[in-house]
Amino acid sequence: EVHLVESGGGVVQPGGSLRLSCAASGFGFNYYWIFWVRQAPGKGLEWVSGINSGGGTTYYTDSVKGRFTISRDNAKNTAYLQMNSLKSEDTALYYCATDRLGTRRGQGTQVTVSS
Repeated sequence: EVHLVESGGGVVQPGGSLRLSCAASGFGFNYYWIFWVRQAPGKGLEWVSGINSGGGTTYYTDSVKGRFTISRDNAKNTAYLQMNSLKSEDTALYYCATDRLGTRRGQGTQVTVSS
């Protein structure tokens, strides 16, 4: 059974940084792409970033390119999302998932960017 647990969210001022973590268990983490998706208040799920199984290929939605960095440590079954230069529009519940649509995702971690 796929089990994903996100952590690292919080309240940060515009321009600040946060590092999200995604601890995975119950499946062959090393063989899966991992994605980060988010849901802002009153909106649907939005794909943010993805990383292939080996970590050598990454993708980002245009709005976070140059600010966010996705990575993974397969030895620790953990993926990360480093978020820099945060903006108010990045405020959302962030999930890690094994598919781009976020069908199989964790419980999420809240990121709030506010002055």
